[in-house]
Amino acid sequence: MRKYLLLPVLLLQVQLLQAQDWNTGKENPLEAILKANPAFENILRNKDSFRVQIVYTEINRKRNNKPLFKEYSYNLNNSVYFYPASTVKMPITLLALEKLNELNIPGLDMNSTMITDSSAPDEDYVYNQPQASDGRPTVANYIRQIFLVSSNDAYNRLYEFLGQEYIQRKLREKGYPDAIIRHRLQISRTPEQNAVTNAIRFYDTSGYLLYSQPAQTSKTVYPAVDASLGKGYYSNGKLVNNPFSFNQKNRVYLQDFHHMLQAVMFPEATPKKKRFQLKEADYKFIRKWMGAYPEELDFPKYDTGTTITADNKALFYGAGKKAETQIRIFNKIGGAYGFLVDVAYVMDIENKVEFLLSATISCNSDGIYNDDRYDYETLGYPFLKELGRAVHRYELQRKRRYLPDLQSFVMQY
Repeated sequence: MRKYLLLPVLLLQVQLLQAQDWNTGKENPLEAILKANPAFENILRNKDSFRVQIVYTEINRKRNNKPLFKEYSYNLNNSVYFYPASTVKMPITLLALEKLNELNIPGLDMNSTMITDSSAPDEDYVYNQPQASDGRPTVANYIRQIFLVSSNDAYNRLYEFLGQEYIQRKLREKGYPDAIIRHRLQISRTPEQNAVTNAIRFYDTSGYLLYSQPAQTSKTVYPAVDASLGKGYYSNGKLVNNPFSFNQKNRVYLQDFHHMLQAVMFPEATPKKKRFQLKEADYKFIRKWMGAYPEELDFPKYDTGTTITADNKALFYGAGKKAETQIRIFNKIGGAYGFLVDVAYVMDIENKVEFLLSATISCNSDGIYNDDRYDYETLGYPFLKELGRAVHRYELQRKRRYLPDLQSFVMQY
């Protein structure tokens, strides 16, 4: 049964006639959905100050279940900077699996023991992993932690395994020349320190050395970023009355994130050059944990009283706690410096509905950074929640010639 009220049909039809995607000449249902919903009035009036950007892909299926895509956007502008926060962890997990496949060393895979050495001052070394059932640090365990609880430490280990030069070269080759992933997360490091990445060793379970990678010093030259935002920021507990510079921060366009996720969910419908070089087992693994909830992991058992069940699925639940069983969302969320980002493939197995949806919004009404006074709860999460549900309501009433067979995305947890 359809469990959500549908948009008023006549109002939506009028809005569809008025809303045109001028890049394609076709109707833009995304703009119509926004205009037909009173919950978005404030967002539409202040879309530029909120730095709102949205990308939505309508998915239709052919008789043989082959997907066909129609992409729409709202207020999309690559020159408008947003901080991608933890969303950069998604391409890093994909590149880590790709690098393992490229090394093509017998016995080396995502379950091999990964030892991280300290190669320079202020670098971490990792010989064990308390979040793993057997205590071993592995690429697989790091990926699980990234998608379940957005572990910064897990991201940092994979960033160090890849190194800046590999990351940038691979992103460029896949058609993302302006994407920049240049630093670790949560810990403060200079650009020079982030350019140096740790020595890494991989072992099998008997202790046999499979692969040794020396410390790397990157000479990557990044595309220019000119993004100084707001009217002030806190530094060492003091307010600085100047815009906050993001010039040395990560940058990935929202549409690029959107296409990366599309390539993971639909590699067969993605041009070969833009695909991640993953095995079928890799795709199943990454999708499984991209769509999982913390309590679906056997070890460790996350306390769902403090680790909210659905808070990593903002484009449908906002900051909500309870997930609905017929909905499965494969995504990566990010939030920092007042920016909130979510990139998601939403699947409603009961109603045979699917779509791709990505959005970002700035939740910093006072224009001050590093003051821990952001509007996530009052602006960002409610916006993302209602956006995902509004698109879902539209998808429930949208006519399809062929219903999708979604069984390949149904995972066992």
